[in-house]
Amino acid sequence: MRLDGRRQSSNISDRRGRSTGRTLGIGGGIVGAIIVAIITLMRGGGIGDVVSNVVNQGQGSYSYASQEYTPDAEDQRLAELASKVLAGTEDVWTEEFRRQGWGEYVCPKMVLYSGSIQSGCGNATSQVGPFYCSADQTVYIDLDFFKQMEQSIGASGDFAYAYVIAHEVGHHVQYLLGTLDEAHSAMSRLPESEANKISVRLELQADYYAGVWGNLDNKMFSSIEEGDVENAINAASKIGDDYLQRKAYGYEQPESFNHGRSSQRVRWLSGGISSGDPLRGDTFSPSYDSL
Repeated sequence: MRLDGRRQSSNISDRRGRSTGRTLGIGGGIVGAIIVAIITLMRGGGIGDVVSNVVNQGQGSYSYASQEYTPDAEDQRLAELASKVLAGTEDVWTEEFRRQGWGEYVCPKMVLYSGSIQSGCGNATSQVGPFYCSADQTVYIDLDFFKQMEQSIGASGDFAYAYVIAHEVGHHVQYLLGTLDEAHSAMSRLPESEANKISVRLELQADYYAGVWGNLDNKMFSSIEEGDVENAINAASKIGDDYLQRKAYGYEQPESFNHGRSSQRVRWLSGGISSGDPLRGDTFSPSYDSL
């Protein structure tokens, strides 16, 4: 991905090395920790603004976190990448909101952290992966997640990392358009299995918006290089609920899916990259089985 000469966002707060709050001790020993890592850490998209629910649902004890953190050269490179990608989302969505007549695009903030963080949606650890919190309109990310993507599921490349960030910003777009609050309100009134279906629709739309960003960013800055799209598609194929559950359990539990199958994530991300049109990203009107 071509990022040389690109501006960095001024909406980033670097809190690496300053873990705050309590960390979650997962019950079930190391096996439980591995399952949590696969299902939550390796989820590519984060869990939107319900991250505090995920944290609070865990079983086990709590303890205060303290850790030493010294960024290496790759950490610094990834921090610069995150800043430039966030700036790219600011440029693209500011223009697109103007063009669509959606009003002013209020840019989200981004917090880089290590270990654990106190967000507007509650305490979180790096195990939950990147997430967006609408309460403070902020994307939170531990950059070690990108290293884990490569080591644990074989998904790598700067455009794949950019896809992760753009997906979380996609949740911010949903928040500004009222989609996120409307969906969460509906989810709160439904049984878990039905609420999960709405969550899947949210996540697939965020994938689509990430693809739209990739298309429009490339038009603005000629940012996509050979192999970039393939890297992003590979990442999407490795973070579907079906893939991750088979990796963790050896079987699928479709009623618990809340991000979508790998094939669905690939389809909607690819659709956004191909069209560059946010108006074609309606994941709420089609029947669930046709997503």
